Amino acid sequence: MEAFIAWCGFLGAWLLVAGPIYQAALELQEQDLERDRIQDVSQSVPKPPQVSVWWWLLPPVRYALHHKQEEQYRRTVLSALSDQDREAFVQFVNKATGWFLVAGGASLLATKETWELGEHYEWPLPVFVVLVVVMPMVAASYTVSRIRRTQKMLDAAA
Repeated sequence: MEAFIAWCGFLGAWLLVAGPIYQAALELQEQDLERDRIQDVSQSVPKPPQVSVWWWLLPPVRYALHHKQEEQYRRTVLSALSDQDREAFVQFVNKATGWFLVAGGASLLATKETWELGEHYEWPLPVFVVLVVVMPMVAASYTVSRIRRTQKMLDAAA
């Protein structure tokens, strides 16, 4: 019975990772976002010059300079968008962030459950590492294949 419970915890936790990834893909597809207009605006705004590679000699300073430039560019692009496009973009980013947090928390729980399954079977550490790397790829692959299958069904019906 212990083995059954360990497998249930492992599989359930990884389903909790796959679920938010899939749900995020569905909801973000539905989001009414004018990608073309936003992309056109972002391309019309001049990009800031690259931070000199010499700043890599002081990585924290280089990071701060790069981050400051990127933030300024983001603000410029957002201010160039229409109110409607800016609102759609912010909603998209907020929804994506929310699902990322849910999937991240589920990944932590799944990592714990994977560790406990490995302890139950006394698997060596490399087995645990492989599972923790492969299982998120399986979850993401499920989402990709499911979205593709859905798109094929919709295209066939049209």
